[in-house]
Amino acid sequence: MASADFPTRWGKFRISGFRATFGEGNNARVEEAVALVMGDVHSEPPLVRIHSQCLTGDVFASLRCDCRQQLEMAMAMIAENKAGVLIYEQQEGRGIGLMAKLQAYELQDGGLDTVEANEKLGFKADHREFTLPAEMFKALGIQSVRLLSNNPDKIAALERAGIKVVERVPCEVSPSTHAEKYMKTKKKKMGHMLGSR
Repeated sequence: MASADFPTRWGKFRISGFRATFGEGNNARVEEAVALVMGDVHSEPPLVRIHSQCLTGDVFASLRCDCRQQLEMAMAMIAENKAGVLIYEQQEGRGIGLMAKLQAYELQDGGLDTVEANEKLGFKADHREFTLPAEMFKALGIQSVRLLSNNPDKIAALERAGIKVVERVPCEVSPSTHAEKYMKTKKKKMGHMLGSR
């Protein structure tokens, strides 16, 4: 949709906006995302991060999750490598949206974990499909990546779409005490590849 220079505190990126429609008829959905690209991402598989929007964590520095810490870790690691791509998807609350995410928070305050709360609201544990990021990599001319992630679903989605994941780079941060249960649930119920939780 558009592309521009994008200076950050981690260095200079190029930001490009993407929009795509998936599905047909009443099931059609429009997805938008941006790619922050730094340096040469074609001479070898670049370090990449697919990050889903988290208003509460990314903007307000919530301690309920590890999202902002992961975002900042990814930006720093890409800058340290002097090359890489950060894809930022508008997939709040693992794809359920902001208001539903806040309802899930309320249920979690009542004792449910993050998966149980989503399911009680009628959602899957994770509604994301990661189709748009794979298409974005193709549009950027990237066929293989070093994926900065703990989520096995991201690896599988990219591989299904023809993007080769040559390495999974852990994206594990030290969460606050407020996020401990959340992290344990991601490991136990969602298969996230996390250390000693």
